[in-house]
Amino acid sequence: MSEVAPPPKKKLVRRPPARKQVDVGQIEKKQPEQSGSVLNIWYNKWAGGDKYDSYNAKEKSQTRVNIKTDAGYTRADGGGNAYLCLFFARGCCPYGHECSFLHKLPPKAHELPDSSLDVFGREKHSDYRDDMGGVGSFTRINRTLYVGRITETRDTADMIERHFEEFGEIERIKILQSRGVAFVTYVNELNAQFAKEAMMHQSLDSDEVLNVRWATEDPNPVAKRAEHKHLVQQGQDGIAAALDPDFVQAVREMDEFEGLVEPRKRGLEAPPLPEQEQEQEQEQGRGATKKARIEPPPPPPPAAPPAPAPEPTQPAGILSANAIDSLKFLASLQGQPGAKAAPKPAAPATGLGGLADYGSDSDEE
Repeated sequence: MSEVAPPPKKKLVRRPPARKQVDVGQIEKKQPEQSGSVLNIWYNKWAGGDKYDSYNAKEKSQTRVNIKTDAGYTRADGGGNAYLCLFFARGCCPYGHECSFLHKLPPKAHELPDSSLDVFGREKHSDYRDDMGGVGSFTRINRTLYVGRITETRDTADMIERHFEEFGEIERIKILQSRGVAFVTYVNELNAQFAKEAMMHQSLDSDEVLNVRWATEDPNPVAKRAEHKHLVQQGQDGIAAALDPDFVQAVREMDEFEGLVEPRKRGLEAPPLPEQEQEQEQEQGRGATKKARIEPPPPPPPAAPPAPAPEPTQPAGILSANAIDSLKFLASLQGQPGAKAAPKPAAPATGLGGLADYGSDSDEE
């Protein structure tokens, strides 16, 4: 009897301890050079001076994160803190493995306990800042970054992908030629939040200082539908990950047994949203219109026979219709040879007596 070999054991990969990126006190926070009359602590720039100071007064960052060498375990891995270190993303955390925040790439979106906070645990706001910087807004899931001041080369797209893919999976890159601007869209919003802090004031292959901001919403209807579909799928994946697969399958089988849903493959599918129902109705309407253009219209139904015209009614008078017909018959007899003269018809009986005769006021005629 042959023995079945046991399945191979999974090799556990131990993460190294996170290293200290800088020494304590090595990086000093510099205040921006005065270019106006009032310092805006929210935007960290001077107001009332040159309106382009936010673009021209930026200095290149002194540090930059390297995920391969800087990532590792910290106290947060065993302490239950699910948020990342902001200074680790900027490449200037002096604590290393003693840091109380995570030193690694962002997790999936549904793994964070609070969606009103970003990946670093900072509170989002109801709206974006005027310059589309800062933490962002909790009213919209934004996965796209605006990257400005790019020095364009022959391989601009490959250069941008090489520098930004270190922080997560990229869905698409759109470049505005001869303008030094690109839009980088990540699959996960948390990766976009991490990349925004990691690449702000950094350089690509030249000595430029990048301006990384949140991108405004794409007005293209196709892009809006694709973004909506992506969010729905992401929500379904999050719900499926939070529920027990055996429980989901049991509920599904019960619904199929009761005839509430049609049998289908395993999986958790959410009911269609009102927007999806409207799109389905529009697609059905377009299909019906296209079919009507291809197929000839059906023949019209046969017309109903016209209704017989009503017989004209005789005008009301002193003599009835029967009396007039009798007079006409007698007149035709008088015109024939040998016919006797017809007696004079008696005057109709009325309550007025002889005064009602034609053309006379006397009783004798």
